[in-house]
Amino acid sequence: MSTVAGKRLRIGEVAELTGTTPRTIRYYEEIGLLPDSGARAQGQHRCYTDADVARMREILRLKDLLGLSLEQLSKLLEAETARAELRQEYQQAEDAATQRRILEEALGHIAGQLELVTDRKRQLDQLERELVERSRTLRERLAELSA
Repeated sequence: MSTVAGKRLRIGEVAELTGTTPRTIRYYEEIGLLPDSGARAQGQHRCYTDADVARMREILRLKDLLGLSLEQLSKLLEAETARAELRQEYQQAEDAATQRRILEEALGHIAGQLELVTDRKRQLDQLERELVERSRTLRERLAELSA
């Protein structure tokens, strides 16, 4: 399901499009994971863009995929936002020294993101080893009972 380009969406529509709840969207705004929906008069509805929907989908995808805490997720998304800003700066850079600085800064952000992902992967690998060992032990006990 996609939104119409340029159409402003209400919070309930965003919740439906992303498979979450308005409460979650408001909370993610409060803690800074999702940009505030903009200034609005008292009693007015929150309005969102296609970019907000895409950001919410990415937040939910990363949260589910990596099982990160909200703090870790925030760090990951901050690095992604910084890299997007660096891409724009790079396109406007006129000299090699500035381009080099931008690329090195982008590498630092990616290193931080990789550290989070690698740590999560290490935890999942450890859990897998534990489950494989438990499974082996139970199979051995079953074999002993069958003998």
